[in-house]
Amino acid sequence: MKETLEQKSKEEIRAADRKESRRLFVEYAKTKDEGIKEKIVIQYMNLVRFLAGKFAYRGEPLEDLIQVGCLGLVKAIDRYDLSKGVEFTTYVAPTIVGEIKRHFRDKGWSFKVPRRLQELNASVNRSVEELSSKLNRPPTIGEIATKLSVTEEEVLEAQELGQAYTPLSLDVQIEVDHDKRSPNLLDYLGKADFVLEGVEDRVSLQRAFEKLDAKEQLVLYLRFYENLSQNEIAKHLHTLQMHVSRIQARAIEKLRKIMTEKK
Repeated sequence: MKETLEQKSKEEIRAADRKESRRLFVEYAKTKDEGIKEKIVIQYMNLVRFLAGKFAYRGEPLEDLIQVGCLGLVKAIDRYDLSKGVEFTTYVAPTIVGEIKRHFRDKGWSFKVPRRLQELNASVNRSVEELSSKLNRPPTIGEIATKLSVTEEEVLEAQELGQAYTPLSLDVQIEVDHDKRSPNLLDYLGKADFVLEGVEDRVSLQRAFEKLDAKEQLVLYLRFYENLSQNEIAKHLHTLQMHVSRIQARAIEKLRKIMTEKK
């Protein structure tokens, strides 16, 4: 008796919820009031959480999936036609699930690919399976294009972009014809050429160096290219070490100003 009363009570609650839902949809259809739309969203949030929970533990945070599911719910509210006699729960569930699955498809690509090409790639893959079964051989590009009513170039583009879904590891070995160690993709990865990066600086420094007077050039050359001390340079020039120090300081300051002006 108690179970019967509880069951009857639950059915009455569900009936009341459906009645309230229909009332809100009728009012929203007339007014397009965002406040009413928000009430409908709140009313079906538990359904969103339930459906999003089915996709938990697949590498995406549950809260993110709930947000995606809410997007599907909002889309369904805008498209729902109460006059067709279909319960909104029946209508909205596939929309929410579809939005979540689309989210996983988008996240699976290694770089951003237009939705049109993602969908075409999926259609091409299905067509290959269907035509292979029907023809007992792999279909040609032309046969796939004919089946999908697209150009051969679009089929090729979709197939090439399909490789972006599962990128290769840099450790993947490349087959070669000899018995030596097979190279991997990492062996072909370019590295920074620090010598090349310094070319521009060396050219700029050379041009700035040419603007120094002869004595300044000589002092810097002996100091930084011949690695002579200031005392040794002073003896070479028959002058004082203090004088060499002043020439060196003046020359370096000139170079600094010239290089700064160029930047």
